Amino acid sequence: MNRRLVTILAALFPALLLVTVALNVKVPYVALGPGPTFDTLGEIDGKAVVAIEGADTDPTSGELVMTTVGVSDRLTVAQALSAWLGSRYGIAPREQIYPPTATREQVKEADAAQFEQSERSAELAALHHLDLPVVLRVARVGESGPSAGVLREGDRLVTVAGEPVTTAGSVQRAVAAVAPGTPVDVVLVRDGVEQTASVTVGARPDDPDKGFLGISPEEVPDVPFDVTFNLADVGGPSAGLIFSLAVVDKLSPGELSGGEVVAGTGTIDSDGVVGPIGGITHKLVGAAEDGATVFLVPADNCAEAQSDAPDGMRLVKVETLEGAIDALGSLAAGGDAPTCG
Repeated sequence: MNRRLVTILAALFPALLLVTVALNVKVPYVALGPGPTFDTLGEIDGKAVVAIEGADTDPTSGELVMTTVGVSDRLTVAQALSAWLGSRYGIAPREQIYPPTATREQVKEADAAQFEQSERSAELAALHHLDLPVVLRVARVGESGPSAGVLREGDRLVTVAGEPVTTAGSVQRAVAAVAPGTPVDVVLVRDGVEQTASVTVGARPDDPDKGFLGISPEEVPDVPFDVTFNLADVGGPSAGLIFSLAVVDKLSPGELSGGEVVAGTGTIDSDGVVGPIGGITHKLVGAAEDGATVFLVPADNCAEAQSDAPDGMRLVKVETLEGAIDALGSLAAGGDAPTCG
């Protein structure tokens, strides 16, 4: 009996060791999958996800769904293997999400800062689309830059090099088209008085063939209402497009969604340009599970989205806020829209 017991234990020991390792040893990988979704036209914890106070808003019955990617960290060998073998989650090296040079808290703070920037850009892009006033002013003047001693913080910018400017991007484009060393006129409003200043354009540090003014312009809404985004514990910049659409939908007549469940993702800048994001396939799964049949896809994410799109999901290719609004309007009217592929 003792020999048999020893033999059995000897045979079971490797298996028990493997099970112990699989259940307790952590691996340097994270699991990525569908995260929570949020209807930006709806409410969360009794508050509107996108709240507009001080202005009449247009009622809506459809949904504009913001999608996210869920991240599971500190995986055991067994959890990582289960995620790798399954179809719902993907495995990625942990350093892609949590760089070894940053703490988890630093990563969380960076994600929160990106999210806040996406909120600001979303509001500004919506206001520009609706032709509502936005003040473009100088936030900072570089001490040794071309504008030092000429432009001041708080100057309201009107034109640069003869080009009307309404966004920070339009300032950069106007100056980039001017050869370094060239004097340009900057029309501005200072202390309520419009005036013209001459600045000799410098060379951009990252591209010496393009000009720059050496200022940091900022855009500030000049409207009699406040826009507040009430989502906590969400990070990253990819909510920009859907947030902007929600603001436009609430401040304009009609329904952008056509009364349907429309999901999407994408960064946005104040010019309304939509940029690519990560985790598109996981976001598509989350959108499908939330009942969406239309998904707004940044143009640069189209190839990846097509590779693993849920059955019945219509992938609408989007490059700008204007394009997204036009596409949704066409679909709501029974027409067509640009698609991936």
